[in-house]
Amino acid sequence: MDWKITALVLALSYVLGSFPTAYLVARVKGVDIFKVGSGNMGATNVARALGMRYGALVWLWDGLKGVFAVLLARVIMPDQQVTASVLAAVAVVAGHNWSFLATLITGSIRGGKGAATASGTFILLAPTFVVALTLALAAAVILLTRYVSLAVLSAVALGAIAIVVLVSFGLMDPVYTVYLFVGYMILIRHRSNIYNLLAGKERRLGERA
Repeated sequence: MDWKITALVLALSYVLGSFPTAYLVARVKGVDIFKVGSGNMGATNVARALGMRYGALVWLWDGLKGVFAVLLARVIMPDQQVTASVLAAVAVVAGHNWSFLATLITGSIRGGKGAATASGTFILLAPTFVVALTLALAAAVILLTRYVSLAVLSAVALGAIAIVVLVSFGLMDPVYTVYLFVGYMILIRHRSNIYNLLAGKERRLGERA
């Protein structure tokens, strides 16, 4: 493995992930997303502050950051596409969760929680049936509870279990275990949501900030 090329993939993916979609969309509408709701730079907080239409727009663009990072990595490392895809996925979610561009804007380390960007990478890395199952689970949780955070955490858990099982049975390359860091980063960024869910204080989808 050429470490210079690997470093390039990681750096480019991180920069792509750092693009502060939610902050910019909210700013266009005259809102500082870091000062409303949860203060999080993500689609759910935008939806609470500006409405579902803008939240969906942010989710789409944040998801495309993940898609583009993986596709770009495959172009840069055509002979090691699996490794390139996994590394890009981890780096782009890290960039979104701890965005250096948002940090430059605000003066403190800020970012999102990784769900939308991770979903963009997941649809390219995971087998189709695993993607379908995780999406179905997330949709069911949202419909039944209206807790987006619970849907995300449920989908992350199912995706992680699926990867471990498939790798264990030799159906996926062992390098996919590195992708589990994406789930870990999402879990870390959802700590406050977990506390709120346990305390019965978590906001539901549709509640305005």
